[in-house]
Amino acid sequence: MFPFHTWLPAAHVEAPTAGSVLLASVLLKMGTYGFLRFALPITPHAVHTFAPYVMWLSVVAIIYGGFAALAQTDLKKLVAYSSVSHMGFATLGIFALNPAGLEGAALVMLNHGITTGALVHLVVGLIYERLHTRDLAAAAGIGMFMPVFSFMFGLFCLSSLAFPGTNSFIGEFLVLAGGFKVSKLMIACTIPGIVAAAAYNLRMVQKLAWGGTKNPDHTGLKDLNFREFVMFAPLVVFIFWIGLQPQPFIRIMHASVLHLVQQANPACPSLPPLLSSLNW
Repeated sequence: MFPFHTWLPAAHVEAPTAGSVLLASVLLKMGTYGFLRFALPITPHAVHTFAPYVMWLSVVAIIYGGFAALAQTDLKKLVAYSSVSHMGFATLGIFALNPAGLEGAALVMLNHGITTGALVHLVVGLIYERLHTRDLAAAAGIGMFMPVFSFMFGLFCLSSLAFPGTNSFIGEFLVLAGGFKVSKLMIACTIPGIVAAAAYNLRMVQKLAWGGTKNPDHTGLKDLNFREFVMFAPLVVFIFWIGLQPQPFIRIMHASVLHLVQQANPACPSLPPLLSSLNW
């Protein structure tokens, strides 16, 4: 969380691929889980006191993480700074202290594990295994020799930028809906971060898939093999399942979210799920 995030890019760069996947997919959510499990039910008065400050820090994280990722040429650092932006959505939803925000934050946590874990392994692991570099320029144009890789990579990048129909969209939509009930100005301020997310993901896709007029020679590169394809297939299923039919996941957490909201804010009424009226 901004500004306590500076260890993350260094940890990603120094860690092996398996360590980075574990860090991105599981360990980053331990902090937000701590907010949900301990801070909100045990210290509700402190939560209400500090909620505006945490929400504004979350907005800063969304913007800062997006633009910092846009400036990176190291693929691991790019994914690390994108994680700062994504976790900003999680904390924004948690401290909105309403059902929509909390359900969205929980989905953001789940989706971040799916999408960022796949990006770290797909982009960093597979590219580093083949090229022995994480530099964006050195990997330019590999998509022309690895079409299946390009398809998977493009899909995960669309999920990362919260393209409608993918898993990240519904989580961020609920977070923004919950935050909108708290402050319209605050949600308006997140727009540059959302635009930056589209910019750095599409830039990465363009660079890796097509590159420029003077790409390095990647003639000998091999596309994804069957084992690698099968490894990513379940993540693709979850990207479309959560993106197109999120209601089963929301239904599972809804009773717990309502109970948590009432613990953190006893005056909050028991509201139905936000998406029930949309017939998802």
